[in-house]
Amino acid sequence: MTTPTSDPATVVRAFLADLERLDLDAACAHLAPDVVYVNVSLPPARGIAATRRVLGLLTARATGFRAENHRLVADGPVVLTERTDTIEIGRLRTSFWVCGTFEVHDGAITLWRDYFDWAAVTGALATGVGRAVLSLVRGR
Repeated sequence: MTTPTSDPATVVRAFLADLERLDLDAACAHLAPDVVYVNVSLPPARGIAATRRVLGLLTARATGFRAENHRLVADGPVVLTERTDTIEIGRLRTSFWVCGTFEVHDGAITLWRDYFDWAAVTGALATGVGRAVLSLVRGR
């Protein structure tokens, strides 16, 4: 399924906005049937069904998600994002830097590749867990 616009930057912004609403159906509507989703260093998800399963892990448990774009640059069908992703699961909130590459053809995302530093993600997760535990201890 394609989006009403085929402008690659607009498609990527709409996709990330749908993820922020945790609207998996709307987000997947921006994906091409043969989309490839890669979190670098992990095996790729190939196709909408596989990508939906991976994103379902986020939307099934998350109570909030935010993709704060620091930079979003498009060159033809390629859109590069430099962003901070924040995931909330109940009291747990973790934020980490991500650089994403998207390819958009005919209004649909055909490739989504995210790069991030596992050490930074692990540190952010540990900080988030610590804050969540403290809020429980304090009764918040």
